[in-house]
Amino acid sequence: MLRWSTAGESHGRALIALMEGVPAGVHLTSDEVRAALARRRAGYGRGARQKWEQDELTVLSGFRHGISIGSPVALEIGNSEWPKWETVMSPDPVPSASLLVDAGTGDEREVARNRPLTKPRPGHADLTGMNKYGFDDARPVLERASARETAARVALGALASAINRDVAGISVVSHVLSLGEAVDTSGYIPLPEDAEALDASPVRCLDPEGAGAMIAAVDAAKKAGDTLGGVIEVVIFNVPVGLGTYVTPLGRLDSQFAAVMMSIQSVKGVEIGDGFESARRPGSQAHDEIVRENGRVHRVTNRAGGIEGGMSNGEPIRIRVAFKPISTVPRALRTIDTKTGEPTTALHQRSDTTAVVPGAVVAEAMASLVIADALTEKFGGDSIEQMRASLGSYVAAIPEVRR
Repeated sequence: MLRWSTAGESHGRALIALMEGVPAGVHLTSDEVRAALARRRAGYGRGARQKWEQDELTVLSGFRHGISIGSPVALEIGNSEWPKWETVMSPDPVPSASLLVDAGTGDEREVARNRPLTKPRPGHADLTGMNKYGFDDARPVLERASARETAARVALGALASAINRDVAGISVVSHVLSLGEAVDTSGYIPLPEDAEALDASPVRCLDPEGAGAMIAAVDAAKKAGDTLGGVIEVVIFNVPVGLGTYVTPLGRLDSQFAAVMMSIQSVKGVEIGDGFESARRPGSQAHDEIVRENGRVHRVTNRAGGIEGGMSNGEPIRIRVAFKPISTVPRALRTIDTKTGEPTTALHQRSDTTAVVPGAVVAEAMASLVIADALTEKFGGDSIEQMRASLGSYVAAIPEVRR
């Protein structure tokens, strides 16, 4: 099984991504991870921060000459803006006087970085985090609660995707179904060969009419000083039959997908396949009939989204994820000042108008992590070659009439 974790704060020196259980023989280069990180920073509605706050990747362990060696993989994602935050976010004590002056630039924004944050944002972790951990200032809360942490997840997702590809030829794509009230009505489910076109779309939408409406919605929200949420879909192809289980509740593949997707900042809903729409259908129209054609067993439809009974059934896995609007709203909402208890308006730091487009990339990474963990659990070995052999033996053991 794979074990992964992240560490680091939004304005800290670096994020750390760690994964144990990686088999030997995975092919992955630093440039491929950097490309994944660049995809996370892209997307219409992103703020200026993405332009100057770069992800400085360093592979610390686990690879030699672009191939994994079986030891834990450690990745460092340095923050190019760290010099501006070195005093404010210092892990060691600093003289109190140093927090009252700028960083030598004469820029008032440097002073502002040091001020206590006592006006928590509605919808954010600020107030509850302050109460839970006993902070008088929201800074320690927002530093870890920030979606900046997802850069580490995307880096790990690139590694997981390489495992999935090398073991079973699995691929994953994502697209945006809606931004605010702007919706892709085409009904088209993208294929692996659409990946490049999706990356080229500013809103990850291949429907020209839908994409245009989404761009207009983002522009309108930005002009109004507001933020937008939306819905994305992740589609995973060539997943072997039988990942996950019906035996234990938490071992169900769909429960794992739901858990990791809900762990993404701003996510408020997850559905597998047609999900909530299927709940409105009669049973005769909700399930996928099974046929055997051209020597292969398959479903006539894929309303279940590739998962039945908590297990992959061989069809593409479809996961939809709903993102709420970003909590940092330029048109600040009502809150209280936690220092005085008086009513005020919430703090506002630089922010995106929407995080839905990069959220799709993060969701891809989380889906890849779930699949890689399921693959290593089911077909585990010390190397990619051993896992491939185990997968081949497993498939060969399934009677031909059921394949």
